[in-house]
Amino acid sequence: MLVLALDTAAPTTSVAVVEYSAPDGALAAGGDREYEVRARVDIADSRRPAEHLAPAIERALAEAGLTMRDIDLIGVGVGPGPFTGLRAGLVSARVLGGVLSVPVVGVVSLDAIAFAVSAAGNVPGEFLVATDARRREVYWAGYAAGGRVHGPAVSSPGDIDRAGRPAVGRGAAIYLDNLGAPFADVLDPPAWAIGVLAARAHIVGDAMPPDPLYLRRPDVAEPAPRKRVLAR
Repeated sequence: MLVLALDTAAPTTSVAVVEYSAPDGALAAGGDREYEVRARVDIADSRRPAEHLAPAIERALAEAGLTMRDIDLIGVGVGPGPFTGLRAGLVSARVLGGVLSVPVVGVVSLDAIAFAVSAAGNVPGEFLVATDARRREVYWAGYAAGGRVHGPAVSSPGDIDRAGRPAVGRGAAIYLDNLGAPFADVLDPPAWAIGVLAARAHIVGDAMPPDPLYLRRPDVAEPAPRKRVLAR
């Protein structure tokens, strides 16, 4: 299964092509290879995710030696993240899925960071993933060996009860005093991890729809009705 994965929930626009090859829908065991990252493109520019996404997809496919018609599944990070960034990735994923007639699977972006650090090994029993939510807040979730055990949520870093758990992600790197030094160097959600998680969920029939996970209202709001200035 060839998966095109993308995430625009963080300052880094991330695109990857993953070949998922677990046999018969079961997660690979022993010497079997579960997945191979065929290509990955990461562009650090939070201001223009919509401009970077299409060229990044084209570049990733070229590096993998594939065309869009080779793709069997699309995985996309659903956040939490800012409205503008998330919209770029989710709209693109939905459009591509419709054009190619392939499934589109959403993945919580924090889960992708947790998977990436877990795949690298040396992960503590329980840990936190925190990304920058701006406004002096972080998006965060708690993880253990079995997966996510708390969140996602948005909080002030000082309000999070760490309970001795180490943290990872851009939020931890920014708020060292509250969350401690990150125990791994994964700052933003990597698309290759989203691709693996999307393939797993699709195969076992537990796929999440590509709907945004904002956790708070966007900054832009509809204007209130005009006030009357003349007496009746």
